[in-house]
Amino acid sequence: MSERWRPPYSWWIGARYLRLGRDDRFIGFISAISMAGIAVGVAVLLVVLSVMNGFERELRERILDVTGHATIEGLDGKLPDWRSDAERTTGSDGVLAVAPFVEGRAMLVNGPHSAGVELRGVAPEQEARVSSLARLVSGGSLEDLEPGEYRIVLGRALAEELAAAPGDKVLLVIAQGNVTPMGVAPRMRRFTVTGVFDAGMYEFDRGLALIHIQDAQRLFRLGDAVTGLRYALQDPYAAPRLVRQLAVDLGGGFYVSDWTRRHANFFRSIQVTRSIMFVVLLLVVAVAAFNIVSTLVMVVKEKQGDIAILRTLGSSPGEILGIFMTQGTAIGVIGTAAGLVLGIALALNLTDIVHGLERLLGMTLVDARVYFIGDLPADIHLRDVVTISITALALGVLSTVYPAWRAARTAPADALRHEV
Repeated sequence: MSERWRPPYSWWIGARYLRLGRDDRFIGFISAISMAGIAVGVAVLLVVLSVMNGFERELRERILDVTGHATIEGLDGKLPDWRSDAERTTGSDGVLAVAPFVEGRAMLVNGPHSAGVELRGVAPEQEARVSSLARLVSGGSLEDLEPGEYRIVLGRALAEELAAAPGDKVLLVIAQGNVTPMGVAPRMRRFTVTGVFDAGMYEFDRGLALIHIQDAQRLFRLGDAVTGLRYALQDPYAAPRLVRQLAVDLGGGFYVSDWTRRHANFFRSIQVTRSIMFVVLLLVVAVAAFNIVSTLVMVVKEKQGDIAILRTLGSSPGEILGIFMTQGTAIGVIGTAAGLVLGIALALNLTDIVHGLERLLGMTLVDARVYFIGDLPADIHLRDVVTISITALALGVLSTVYPAWRAARTAPADALRHEV
């Protein structure tokens, strides 16, 4: 019958050196500081990466809520045969729905208030299939946009800037002019605000207004043409490939775009910032991990007598090396584990923490006009947790090598002579 496996005694001695004995309180205090430094560094790194992940996720979802996955537009800004194009592409592989739209720049005026906007003409029933705008509207609905009624739905921030509410009338002015005896005058029309949508992204809430597609065709004098077709796809990440294939199937001669191309700068900046923050904060973890070096050097100096006795009793240099590597590795493991627990707890409750700080300080910490969204979301990825853990542990183990090597090279006679 085989004996039960027992860990090497060097592990037991290394773990014992972590305890706060009467004569080792200062060393124990330094060890605790090293653990705390690693824990804080790991927690901060995990929280920052989770915030970047959450920001990217929220940005992607809110963009897709409003813009759809892909668009096909006419090269001259018009798509005259759009009904045939929509019918031919509706049954294509990967296409869930298609909806026409008209887009153009305009200015809205309400008394002394004015604002430039992107005006979008939509067909309410079809638009509901390719975007989530219908469920974002409050104070009315997207179905309230009826042809010939000249009704408009404003973004929340835009409505606040114009001081307009559902039921108010606003003046819409577009750059295309009407020829009059007095010269060319801008084309304008009064619209009734029938609702307000809140996409949760300042770019859209401040800069987008919706009207019925037929009203937009009249304003821009497109006749029966539209600006383009918007598509909802089964796989949003396949949008660049699918929209090009749809244009080729239609015979070409279109301008194609998708959500990744229209907002490429947003996602590229997030990835660059994420990489920079990872490197910078990893240096914080590295500094905390290398504190283990000073801790173990002090321990080796303090334990010269113990090392000499162990060597005299027959311990090999490798076993002495294992004692101090066990101690340093334990500091790294405990610090990393505590940092992960703290980081996950902070990330899961970050939104509530930020809102609490905003109420306590009476100030806005996350301004939607700067950060595009008004919340601070966090999304913990297992990949990040594993990467941070492995990196922090590797730095901790690396920090033990030199002090443990010095301890293993200690000559018993010299150590005992100094003890005397």
